[in-house]
Amino acid sequence: MTEMRSRVAVVTGAGSGIGRGLALALAAEGAAVAVVDIMPANARSVTDEIKAKGGAAVALACDVSDREAVRRVKADAKAALGEPSLVFANAGATSFQRLTDMSENDVDWIIQVNLMGVTNCMMVFLPDMIARRRGGHVCATASVAGLMPGWVPNHAPYSAAKMGVIGLMMNLRIELAEYDIGSTVYCPGGVATGMKENNALYRPQRFGGPGKKEEVDISASIKKDFKPPKNYTPEQIGPMVLRGIKNNHPVVLDHSNQREFFEKTYLQPVMSAFDEIAAYERSENW
Repeated sequence: MTEMRSRVAVVTGAGSGIGRGLALALAAEGAAVAVVDIMPANARSVTDEIKAKGGAAVALACDVSDREAVRRVKADAKAALGEPSLVFANAGATSFQRLTDMSENDVDWIIQVNLMGVTNCMMVFLPDMIARRRGGHVCATASVAGLMPGWVPNHAPYSAAKMGVIGLMMNLRIELAEYDIGSTVYCPGGVATGMKENNALYRPQRFGGPGKKEEVDISASIKKDFKPPKNYTPEQIGPMVLRGIKNNHPVVLDHSNQREFFEKTYLQPVMSAFDEIAAYERSENW
């Protein structure tokens, strides 16, 4: 079982939403937390919350799509708190536009933050964790949009990136088992974070710079036979995810009723494809 007490944890995207919930939950269990966010003021605010409750934390600014910035975070977290042994690659960006309506900058921003941001964290932090051979755990935040990409339309680059995160973390789990390092992918299915409204406000210049705050209503685009999920708060999510990590679960979900959505939009089409190829292999044409 992975313990949190006396560990050093790094949480990206920790200035708000799910990342904030994870940072607060880790601190409550006795971990020292590097609160990492692209918005320095947000990181400082969460750090102040942790310290006010007697916890240890440091605020660090980082754009996870910049690998050199992630390397600096590792060095700064180690200098301030000690060797990180818990890494939560949580930072993300979203979009609810048709692919053909998105600019190249829009697409690059979504892919680079969601997929390469996680990959950068794994590439930067894992070598030292492996060299120490003393356990530890890495966790990445994906999405149910990666598990069931046929559920919400106008979400193509995001779904693709999050599906990539799921594949990355489940494959890494095999690599890391021999070093006693756990790997978990968390797939949120409805958390009140404000990410979709505030997403464009912190986009770096190389991806087109900040945009306007947008009010996004996705309820009209969700398939009519699916009920929109109940949104949990980040404070509710933190302990839920840590429970999965303590038990080294490969995947953590937060809405049991989404099993039906997964079966309809992903499992059934894939199993039908297996049935189809099995029938073809039995045919005279094979």
